[in-house]
Amino acid sequence: MLFENWKENLEPLINKYKGRKHPLNYNNKYQLLITVILSAQDSDENINNITIPFFEKYPDLESISNSNIENIAPYFKKIKNYQTKTTWIFEIAKLLKTDNNIPTSLTKLIDLKGIGRKSANVILRETNQKTEGIIVDLHVIRVAPRIGLTPNYEDGNKIEKLLMQQLPFEIWNEIGMAFSFLGREICRPTNPKCDDCPINIHCNYFKT
Repeated sequence: MLFENWKENLEPLINKYKGRKHPLNYNNKYQLLITVILSAQDSDENINNITIPFFEKYPDLESISNSNIENIAPYFKKIKNYQTKTTWIFEIAKLLKTDNNIPTSLTKLIDLKGIGRKSANVILRETNQKTEGIIVDLHVIRVAPRIGLTPNYEDGNKIEKLLMQQLPFEIWNEIGMAFSFLGREICRPTNPKCDDCPINIHCNYFKT
């Protein structure tokens, strides 16, 4: 499909999900940073439940930096790889010291422990910063190849690079989360609800 067509073809999908908040529960940039780190290889629902008491006890990076790993870790015991994630969060708090020092660029975000391109792109989108890439989570890794935008790669960074080449910059900020919501609600791993998809006429999977 021609490059010029994609913006128009994906417009119904973007319109359906434009501006919708990420499923992680957060009230500020600090909480978003923590939940994004914790959510790797875990469910948003689990993270949302676990972080309620944690944020009551630790309302900012400064409160974490004044504590220690032994006090923080018990809050995260029901999270996958909780020990590693606890260490990352504590080291970030020690490094940044205050919430005001949380980076607002992709390059500086991915310098932090536990933050990859996907997490950084989520933080940039949710905090209305300048777009520097496209959010590619597990749902996007499934959806993009199904549609026919990319080969069937399991590497999110490869998928992102190809999407950035294929899609015009002006839709980067919304298209990643739009694909993600589509994957969560309609384009499921099994028994996808293709008839409900707003872009099914442009989808290779639907056509075949």
